[in-house]
Amino acid sequence: MELHTERLTLRPFREDDAEALYNYSKDEAVGRMAGWKPHESLDESRDVLHLVFLDQPAVWAIERNADGRLIGSIGLVGDPARQYGSARMLGYALGVDYWGRGYMTEAVRAAAQYGFDRMTLDLITATCYPDNPASRRVLEKCGFQYEGTRHRAELLYNGEIKDHLCFWLPHERSPARAGR
Repeated sequence: MELHTERLTLRPFREDDAEALYNYSKDEAVGRMAGWKPHESLDESRDVLHLVFLDQPAVWAIERNADGRLIGSIGLVGDPARQYGSARMLGYALGVDYWGRGYMTEAVRAAAQYGFDRMTLDLITATCYPDNPASRRVLEKCGFQYEGTRHRAELLYNGEIKDHLCFWLPHERSPARAGR
């Protein structure tokens, strides 16, 4: 299923996306903000493509309409903190060259709308690290509400332990918003 916005197409990943995935995933800044080790080779990106991105129903490559360039990824995946089917967790990564241009805000809005309208979710969650204010701004611009900090939530590949800033976005008809 493809999603279209003014400047972007969110589409399923394909086998031939490995090189584009590697091009933005090898950057240390992208990995640091997304929580994974920067990719060290095209073969590593191919492996990640197969393990994480291919054939996932609500995981998309973010492609710019202007030039067809793959610039990032976004997906709605199971939320390990919520044990029911109508909640998903949003995750995303974007190539450094495209930071600060509003692309991720556009992609998050499209993915959230898909989650509520097509997947009939009642809640979408997201986390970011305290040292990633740009990601927090994206979530807040898209209506996510700060839920709290999960301290010492993640052990990174480099041995660092990070907190998670937790956010939630309820569907307009969800019980959490009834009566407002």
